[in-house]
Amino acid sequence: MHTRLLPLLIVLMAAVLLALGVPLAVSVAAAQQQKVVVDRIDDTAFFAALAQFVTASPTGSRRTEPDERLETLSRELDSYYEVYGIRVGVFYVNDTPMAHAPAEWFLPPEGEVREAFDEALLSRRSDDPKQVWPWQDGRLVVASPVIRDGDVVAAVVTDSPTDQMRSKILYGWLVIAAGETAAMLLAVGAALRLTGWVLRPVRVLDATTHEIATGRLKSRVAVASGPPELRRLARSFNEMVDNVEDVLEQQRAFVADASHQLRNPLAALLLRIELLALELPEGNEEIASVQAEGKRLARVLDDLLDLALAEHAGADLRLTDVGALTAERVAAWSPTAEAKGVRLVGDCPATTAWADPVTLSSALDAVIDNAVKFTPEGECVEVTVASNGDTSTVVVADRGPGLTDEELSRVGDRFWRSGRHQNVKGSGLGLSITRALLAAADGSIAYEHHAPHGLKVTLTVPRNCPTA
Repeated sequence: MHTRLLPLLIVLMAAVLLALGVPLAVSVAAAQQQKVVVDRIDDTAFFAALAQFVTASPTGSRRTEPDERLETLSRELDSYYEVYGIRVGVFYVNDTPMAHAPAEWFLPPEGEVREAFDEALLSRRSDDPKQVWPWQDGRLVVASPVIRDGDVVAAVVTDSPTDQMRSKILYGWLVIAAGETAAMLLAVGAALRLTGWVLRPVRVLDATTHEIATGRLKSRVAVASGPPELRRLARSFNEMVDNVEDVLEQQRAFVADASHQLRNPLAALLLRIELLALELPEGNEEIASVQAEGKRLARVLDDLLDLALAEHAGADLRLTDVGALTAERVAAWSPTAEAKGVRLVGDCPATTAWADPVTLSSALDAVIDNAVKFTPEGECVEVTVASNGDTSTVVVADRGPGLTDEELSRVGDRFWRSGRHQNVKGSGLGLSITRALLAAADGSIAYEHHAPHGLKVTLTVPRNCPTA
């Protein structure tokens, strides 16, 4: 969720900054050009004022006698070109130059200069030339009419290089880009803090949900920070878990009480059946069947009571040598395996983990019992102990018929047994009790196929103290 929310916020903030930065950059470029244009308009207006009083022949040709005003205009134009490097000229309406600098520069027949000149002849100043951008190697042309006695007799044209103006625009853009970058970095930092603040309760809720799903029902969400909606969600979640825990506790108490209360009447019933069997001929099938069902019911009640106690009781965690404990259980089950014609082998190197020795022993008994029970004669059951980083594992692999994918998803459910193994003794609660015992000690149990056939069961216990 963090990897989806953070990029979304960054993209939105980048879009906002671009929406602000692009118009600002355009405004900076327009302002710089407008400043230059205003300066050129003032300059052309000054030259136009000088040109108004230059004596000219009716045909537009210069007089042969010296004209001090024309000389003054020419000096001004030459000085202007030398200082600023801007080409400037005053041209009559018939394109004849009145004065111009540099001397080799004349009015071109077409282009921007010609367009600005023609516009000035219409008594309009070039106060809105096309925008020049930093990547364009263009020039800025401004023209102003020379009016005498109400008529346009000439036009002043300036042709300015734009290198300096484009450099200033680029510098302004770099300043904007630096400001945008700094703002973006601040926005990313703020987004990180914001997403962390928003998602921290979600992460805590997710971790707590996982703990509850693995059997640690005492876990609760700490309602400390985050948006009000998430804090309310955390409180509602805690209330829900409290209610679920109460219901489960009532269920466990009911199962334990029912199992305990039914054991005495069942024991009395079995005793009476035994006495009744003494009065009947030996080998009576009906009595034998009733006795078998009664004993099976007694085992189911015992397993139900064990399951209720396993789900209710806390684990006595201590640092345990898992390898030695497993080797002991392998040795204890070896005679049973040999009697069935099954080889039970163990690879149990010394490795320590935090576990309840009694709980782990019971879990190993249940898993090894199942493996030996379903492994055919002549096959092998392998028990392997290993340590993997923060956990220690005990893998029990058999060569039995194994389970289908559908059966593998249901193994460990209460009272569930494969339809192919209904004739095998058992209540269907052994693996459920094992899972409850391991969950109480922060452990877990997993099932998978064992190629080419069989079942592999993995018991996992933590190597680090869960309470640390």
